Amino acid sequence: MRVLNLVTNADSRFFNQQVEVLEKRGVEQTTVALPTPFEEGDGRRSVVDYLRLLPPTLRHSMGDYDLLHANSGLTAPAAVLQQGLPTVVSLWGTDLMGRYGPITERFSRRCDAVIVMSEEMAVRYGTDCHVIPHGVDLERFTPADREAALDLLGWSPDRRHVLFPYPKERTVKDYPRAERIVEAASRQVDAPVEIHTVTGVPHSSMPTYMNAADVLLLTSVREGSPNSVKEAMACNLPVVSTAVGDVSERLDGVSLSVASDDDATLAAGLVEALETRRRSDGRERAYEVSTTRMTDQLLDVYRDVADK
Repeated sequence: MRVLNLVTNADSRFFNQQVEVLEKRGVEQTTVALPTPFEEGDGRRSVVDYLRLLPPTLRHSMGDYDLLHANSGLTAPAAVLQQGLPTVVSLWGTDLMGRYGPITERFSRRCDAVIVMSEEMAVRYGTDCHVIPHGVDLERFTPADREAALDLLGWSPDRRHVLFPYPKERTVKDYPRAERIVEAASRQVDAPVEIHTVTGVPHSSMPTYMNAADVLLLTSVREGSPNSVKEAMACNLPVVSTAVGDVSERLDGVSLSVASDDDATLAAGLVEALETRRRSDGRERAYEVSTTRMTDQLLDVYRDVADK
């Protein structure tokens, strides 16, 4: 099978993981990325910027492909304006629930198949779609020795470490709220507490951060199916998160992990994780969203669309 990918950010870690896994399964892929460079932060791209994806899409759509996969609803307009290839669109979260949501909805409904990341998004979308979250690589993200991880990063073993693996500038991640929650929790923990923002490091290095940290904190305003939560689960790292996307479903029954929209509850979850310093049992639940299982489902959608 040959697939033409459209993507807003060619450096997206979960997109590149998807490409890598599909290539191992024999899928040949070409990627066309939005010409405007991606910058951290919100609101940096305009509608005109997204329209610049159309000319290269039209050129590549004349090639020998079985289908076009629009990764992010913001690439859906370019996907449907070419008429030579059947189209699959994956909605990632902010594209559907952010300021360009109406555009995403309008054009994604003209695609042959729609994929969303969570049941919440499926309800929001409102018509037939496939719920296939991005998978987690259980071979890469696996529990490892914490002391060795702390030593590699130069983090003090006498401190408590909260991992916030996002840039402070992305308003949808709400770093100020994370700071407030950490500050509230630190007053109840009998040890210094540090919050670590981690961005721009190789994806292969993230398991080290996951295994060194005491807890992962996510305070996003909205999400689809955040990979950082699933990757933390795979490393048995406790997770404290706002109840966005599919987080509540993923953390249901996982020890030392909390999904809530109440700051006091989130702070209490941090305190428990930071005081006990135990690992969670999240890896057992992470098998539900392994790259193997998610890729099987994605390939089923590809075959169905290509056959039609």
